[in-house]
Amino acid sequence: MKTIIIIGGGFAGAKCAKDLQNKFNVILIDNKNYFEFTPSVLRVLVHPEHANKIESLHKNYLKKAEIIIENVKEIDKEYVYLKNKKIKFDYLIITSGSQYKLPFKQKNCIMNMRSHNLKKYNSKIKDSKKILIIGGGVVGVEIASEIVEKYNNKNITIVQNNNELMPRNNNKTKENIKTYLEKNNIKLIFNNKIIDSKNNTYYFNDGKKINTDLAFYCTGIKPNYDFMKKTFSKYINKNHFVDVNEYLQLKDHKNIFIGGDIANINEEKLAQNAEKHAEIICKNIINLEKNKLLKKYKSKKRIMVISLGEKIGIAEYKKYSLIGKIPAIMKKFIEYKTMKNYK
Repeated sequence: MKTIIIIGGGFAGAKCAKDLQNKFNVILIDNKNYFEFTPSVLRVLVHPEHANKIESLHKNYLKKAEIIIENVKEIDKEYVYLKNKKIKFDYLIITSGSQYKLPFKQKNCIMNMRSHNLKKYNSKIKDSKKILIIGGGVVGVEIASEIVEKYNNKNITIVQNNNELMPRNNNKTKENIKTYLEKNNIKLIFNNKIIDSKNNTYYFNDGKKINTDLAFYCTGIKPNYDFMKKTFSKYINKNHFVDVNEYLQLKDHKNIFIGGDIANINEEKLAQNAEKHAEIICKNIINLEKNKLLKKYKSKKRIMVISLGEKIGIAEYKKYSLIGKIPAIMKKFIEYKTMKNYK
């Protein structure tokens, strides 16, 4: 039986491991021992108990796969190198995801958006009067909305380095989001950038400053690509995403596949897209084994559902946007359905 190594146990990696474990010798290597429904992670900030609903140990759904909890040091065309050993593969699936890269050091700035880490900040949010959110994309907006729904006594500020929130979304969604945040007394600062911090004071590029008790850094995503640098640097672009062909293979490599956030595909980094990558990757590995034609990945617009707290959400599809209780219910259903598959 041929060996497939999967690096990363997020939406793409977990699905690949689950779907291929009965057909191959599957080894999942992850730096955590659980699958996590990342679209609901931010709720843990104000509802720590919610972490139990969005986490499932890899061993719960991987009955036949081997699970290794470790960071990958390096890979080449044949082996994955760990701290004390190397493992040979027939196929390699890289779904290592991404992380936030903090441009300055500050003890009260949160950048690790994992439920395990966020739970411990619940008490800090309770004790903080002033909260700064650096970045007005989806993550920044969700954090502000979760906090303001639970606590009405916080002074929350979002700093965005251009002139609009969630710039990649459609105009109706931007308008709905801005209205919602302003209605909830969240201060919005546009066309400005935080460049440094010291002793709970954050400095703008125009010379102004702002004091805060707690800050969230929600911009500057960096793909987890370091283990690829030595052998495959030519396939990593200037933004550190990995180039793939139309079949989601690493360019020039038939047996190495790339999926999820790290793939250099011009689309939103959504859980839905990561799952679609996994479907194509699994089909193509099976097709390679059967000498069949490979299936192309076709990116397309998908429904995007964003939480604005527990009771309100916003759903977007192409030029349409809906804000209210229905999107919140949709998000809960998606979470429930996904986690049911990984129990």
